[in-house]
Amino acid sequence: MIKKILFSSLTLLCLSACGQEAAIPDAPAEILAETETVDTPDIAPAQNLETSNRLAAAGAMSNDLASRGVREIGWEELMPEGEEERIAEMYQEQMAALYSSAPIAEGSAGDMMVQIGTYNTVDELNEVRVRIPGYTVPFEYGSDAEIGEFLLVPYYGACIHSPPPPPNQTIYVSTETPIKLRDLAQAVWIEGTMQTETQVTDLANAAYTIKLENIRLRLLELPRPPAP
Repeated sequence: MIKKILFSSLTLLCLSACGQEAAIPDAPAEILAETETVDTPDIAPAQNLETSNRLAAAGAMSNDLASRGVREIGWEELMPEGEEERIAEMYQEQMAALYSSAPIAEGSAGDMMVQIGTYNTVDELNEVRVRIPGYTVPFEYGSDAEIGEFLLVPYYGACIHSPPPPPNQTIYVSTETPIKLRDLAQAVWIEGTMQTETQVTDLANAAYTIKLENIRLRLLELPRPPAP
């Protein structure tokens, strides 16, 4: 099953996918890996069995989540009705202000990455146990660093190599059991209780908070070509 996160009014957001599943650990002390297959057109018939297995695994995961009262969501569900249009207008206003002023000097305030967006949230998600894919943005990183908090964002490089997503597209994640991240930005699934609670950080501000219960590494894998 492929989850596509596409906001036509925001060019900064990208795709996020989901795929095969295995049992979720009871505590976030370690990150287990799972492989996701990214669908491409014209898959050979020989791969139909593999596709069926993926669909069966996805169905089993859906049943497991439902039995535990966990709701799988996409990033678009974090935005209230009409939010895309509001954010698009804010981007247009910023671009108009930039182009109407003098050239921006490197290192000046205008040269800094600005988080554009609102703190508008979906109240129905408050205190709901959810599962959502994303990329990690830790506040500290090192070979022996144990992370007790990090940001979850919908696309790779956010807050580090590109401007932060809107606050309501940024999740502050905290855990009582520290975890070790293998890389600075990892593709993961996280599971925990969502709260519509604002967090202000040095990297970006978040309109949502999740108390982490489980975290799982996502490995993206392209389908193998058909045998000759």
